[in-house]
Amino acid sequence: MTPLDQSPAARVEPEPVTALSGVGPALAEKLARLSVHSIRDLLFLLPLRYEDRTRLVEIGALRPGMRVTVEGEVELSEVVIRRRRMLLCQLADGTGFVLLRFFHFSRNQAAGLRRGTRMRCFGEVRLGTSGMEMVHPEYRRLAPGETPPLDETLTPIYPSTEGLQQKRIHRLVEAALARIDAEPPADLVPAEVLADLGLPSLLDALCYVHHPPRDADQALLEQGTHPAQQRLAFEELLAHQLSLRLLRQRIREHVAPAMVSGGSLLPRFLNALPFQLTGAQRRVLDEILVDLAEPRPMLRLVQGDVGSGKTVVAAAAAVRAVEAGLQAAIMAPTELLAEQHLRSFRGWLDPVGVTVSALTGRLGAADRRTALEQIGSGQAGVVIGTHALFQAGVEFARLGLVIIDEQHRFGVHQRLALTEKGEDGELRPHQLVMTATPIPRTLAMASYADLDTSVIDELPPGRGQVTTVAIPDSRRSEVTARVRKACAEGRQAYWVCPLIEESEQLQYQAAEDTATALADALGELRVGLVHGRMKGADKESVMSRFKAGEVDMLVATTVIEVGVDVPNASLMIIENAERMGLAQLHQLRGRVGRGRDDASCVLMYHPPLGQGAERRLRTMRETTDGFRIAEEDLRLRGPGEVLGTRQTGAMQMRVADLMRDQALLPRIRKAADRMLAEQDPAVAALLERWIGDAARYGKV
Repeated sequence: MTPLDQSPAARVEPEPVTALSGVGPALAEKLARLSVHSIRDLLFLLPLRYEDRTRLVEIGALRPGMRVTVEGEVELSEVVIRRRRMLLCQLADGTGFVLLRFFHFSRNQAAGLRRGTRMRCFGEVRLGTSGMEMVHPEYRRLAPGETPPLDETLTPIYPSTEGLQQKRIHRLVEAALARIDAEPPADLVPAEVLADLGLPSLLDALCYVHHPPRDADQALLEQGTHPAQQRLAFEELLAHQLSLRLLRQRIREHVAPAMVSGGSLLPRFLNALPFQLTGAQRRVLDEILVDLAEPRPMLRLVQGDVGSGKTVVAAAAAVRAVEAGLQAAIMAPTELLAEQHLRSFRGWLDPVGVTVSALTGRLGAADRRTALEQIGSGQAGVVIGTHALFQAGVEFARLGLVIIDEQHRFGVHQRLALTEKGEDGELRPHQLVMTATPIPRTLAMASYADLDTSVIDELPPGRGQVTTVAIPDSRRSEVTARVRKACAEGRQAYWVCPLIEESEQLQYQAAEDTATALADALGELRVGLVHGRMKGADKESVMSRFKAGEVDMLVATTVIEVGVDVPNASLMIIENAERMGLAQLHQLRGRVGRGRDDASCVLMYHPPLGQGAERRLRTMRETTDGFRIAEEDLRLRGPGEVLGTRQTGAMQMRVADLMRDQALLPRIRKAADRMLAEQDPAVAALLERWIGDAARYGKV
């Protein structure tokens, strides 16, 4: 029995937050927006930052940007009307003065802050027209001789939501902490692991992050690298690592069809290709074939930069499945990529007699019925489609291999839904997932622990070099001239625009307007247009004409980001490049330089550039290495965006940060190895604490 087999009856459900006094349905609904459903969740609602209200700061020492507590006497108080009505109070303590500015105040409030009033204020200091000032500080009037005590700990500032103020959250967290001694949360990480890392117990860590002492290292706390925070991050990352490893363990317990070598179909397929596989492609294919020969489901991720030739490796794996009397299904995230795969697979597989069918959401009723019959009868050896592949009513005769392209666009559930189509008694299909968006090693270790990884780290020989430049859109006429010159030399060009129609809010160039303008400016060229709202047949027609050389320049939205292969295209123009992410820019650039000629990518931007945009464009100019770009993308955007947390099943961290906490990952993997090997009962509790619905990873 694995740790995840713990029955629901054996689990102790955490006490709901409504068990706290004063928490009714309305407040519980607001807390749910912060993922707080239980009293325990309040303990793990960690502060975003801290304020230091433990000491008084002399007014003469104030500097802009400080958030501090000051104390003094009102020397001047007046209501003035300038651009708007405001209350101004000058507060002094003998070392200097600070102006307190209130825009919203009552008559009683103004009277209470008259000259001679002693008060204590907390707020952010800024530089005003007459010196240092605070706008709407928190304050307390002091009686003569009164010296109230200062806070003994730093003040946490929690994540919040509309209608939920910090004071309310503080009271709720304090109520949860009041129960912690009577019902302390169990320490689920082995004590020796914590000792080896020098990390505190869970109880000490929680108490510290909610009540840091006045001498706490605030810089470490702000960075999230204090040992107390690292203790919580370690446990959360460990829970996610265990969940993925258990997912893999459960899948590997199934029996898969062993696809052993011996037939002639795969050799005939490889010999019929119009090119030789690279060394990296052969190495990765060998790794896949070894997995397919095993009677346990393959779980392999193939990474490869744009143009490295992942698709033909996937096709070879599909041929091995057909050779073994089984079917292979290839799922792509977009209609355009599915159509591109369909053309490639049919070009490679028709000569060796393998039937390739398509199943997408845009098929007509008659075509869909035909496709379903071919899939259900087994006539279709290879099936290519979008998410329509795992919808109800799609029945495979003998699905033996599932290939998922652009893995980061699908979640765990979608991946599993397709493999379930192939369940035949105890048999389960092999699983191959591919991505042209290189995944930094940090993310791969944490986010794809259920998969073995192969990397195609070599581009096919004879490819041209791609040079990237960034220029302001004020030089559009130069870019147009460059397009004219490239097409006059027999090359083809892409011109990518982010939007389909004009937007009044954003300074985007609409694809439709751009296509019209370019057709007018370049009257001698044949200009085509492709965007996501076109009918599939119309889009396919334009793409086919472009690939055949009947269109000189293709104006497109980012639907051409992946899957488009036109070796004669040597120039890529990207409008408003400053608004796109690194991964998307890299994918778009990968559409050129796929032939033997050198290519160019022009990143056209609208100045001024923000710091992040300037950094992205500089990275694109400096390198074409997808893995280096992925690392920079991770630094800029964070793991949630890189992995696509909107997808079902993607990791969403509450405490940990994969970039910040990557140094913990090797120890986390070792701890996971040990806990699984020993069938530690703490595994199920860890999953329940951090992931909630542990069964989500177990029902596979």
